[in-house]
Amino acid sequence: MEALDNIRNRIHAAATRANRDPQSVSLIAVTKTVPPNRIREAAACGVRNVGENRLQEAISKIDDLSDLGLTWHFIGHIQTNKAKKVAERFEWIHSVDRTDVADKLGLAAVKPLSVLIEVKLHEEPGKSGAALLELPALIDVIRRHEKLKLKGLMAVPPFLENPEEVRPYFRQLRNIAALYELPELSMGMTHDFEVAIEEGATMVRIGTGLFGTRK
Repeated sequence: MEALDNIRNRIHAAATRANRDPQSVSLIAVTKTVPPNRIREAAACGVRNVGENRLQEAISKIDDLSDLGLTWHFIGHIQTNKAKKVAERFEWIHSVDRTDVADKLGLAAVKPLSVLIEVKLHEEPGKSGAALLELPALIDVIRRHEKLKLKGLMAVPPFLENPEEVRPYFRQLRNIAALYELPELSMGMTHDFEVAIEEGATMVRIGTGLFGTRK
């Protein structure tokens, strides 16, 4: 995949500019609406981490591709009535933003789940995420559950034409993670992932840059 090589090269360059080891940045291939055969192609080229937004779509892909040994990341909004299935099917969950969701996941988990808290860094209608004042209580609830392993934070900043204008949001998330001594930062997508890496991203979520514009 030429697109994959391009993304990898850009990740390497961004990490190098920031005096970071490029291996410290994981590529999460976002596969919403991407058919299983294209995910197989990506896996054949070395993609190991796959991110899905929609539970029902993801379940069929996880079943179809179970022979590949992929690591599946849930990156979409979690409804409490679907938390059990999310806990059963995914290894990483990037989008925990409420205490009731954390409780549902913790009660449903039968294996250790790596969890990230989605943080709301700006007021935008329809956007998910925990407010900064809600973080201490949410962290406490997650840590009460033996199977939930709190790894870090995730955020979706506003889409701005100039990626440099997004930098303050990434920097803010990095500072919040440092405050709570959380090592993982899931931030940066196709449009702005290089700036995110320069600001400390350990996971970048790339869809369009790998698979093209979605319908």
